Amino acid sequence: MTTTLALPTIVGNSIEGYIQTVNRFPMLSQEEEIRLARCLRDENDIEAAHQLVLSHLKVVIMIARGYLGYGLPHADLIQEGNIGLMKAVKRFDPERGVRLVSFAVHWIKAEIHEFIMRNWRLVKIATTKQQRKLFFNLRSMKQGLNTMNQEEIAAVAKQLGVKSEEVVEMETRFSGRDISLEPLSEEDDESCNPIDYLTDGIDPSQIIEKNQISHICHERLQESLANLDDRSRHIIEARWLREKDTATLHELAEELGVSAERIRQIEAKAIQKIRNSVVNAI
Repeated sequence: MTTTLALPTIVGNSIEGYIQTVNRFPMLSQEEEIRLARCLRDENDIEAAHQLVLSHLKVVIMIARGYLGYGLPHADLIQEGNIGLMKAVKRFDPERGVRLVSFAVHWIKAEIHEFIMRNWRLVKIATTKQQRKLFFNLRSMKQGLNTMNQEEIAAVAKQLGVKSEEVVEMETRFSGRDISLEPLSEEDDESCNPIDYLTDGIDPSQIIEKNQISHICHERLQESLANLDDRSRHIIEARWLREKDTATLHELAEELGVSAERIRQIEAKAIQKIRNSVVNAI
């Protein structure tokens, strides 16, 4: 798939132009996504794959932006993330009941992480376990984009177990990108995998996913309530949906002229119906 899909390309350093192009592609509805994914799975429809990839390129851009602090070109991070997206599209199962964006996030990040690790191996920016931890956490620990003051430097150094001078040096390397290309020494501690320290700040794709799931759950909850019989709906509303003065089992039992145990059974059955409906929606 990676050799047959014609995707927008980043010409030179024109990230802005690429982003403008990508933002023109609309996100797909869940129904369109499922239809295209089935065409790809059942008919090996490359055009369907193309549409799935194009609609999610903006997600790659947002994720890649979170890794800019590692000193690597934004364009390279995006291209690696696009490879992860294409792998996700190829492996996506439309019958699993999840959106492609949720599935693709892990593949996009995996490719970007691997790219960072490959380049990190070529860049002697940190030669000890503590320095590697500093390298992969300094960006997220900084308060804003300005140079850290002495108090902030001391706090970071104490938290990560390094010298203040090392914090200053690492921050300078990040801002100035003055990085040595000397290979790692044989004495380096190989037992510590730098991938453990990768941080990417706020994940825009997770925000998108969370909002989508919240909207879907709300809609499905309303539909499920409407499909309940009057007595079941009344019990659920009285027990769970009032902001205050929720009813007890015994109060509802007295109101409806049945036992409290019967109310509990009706409630449990109604909740299970609602739960199944919401789960199937996401």
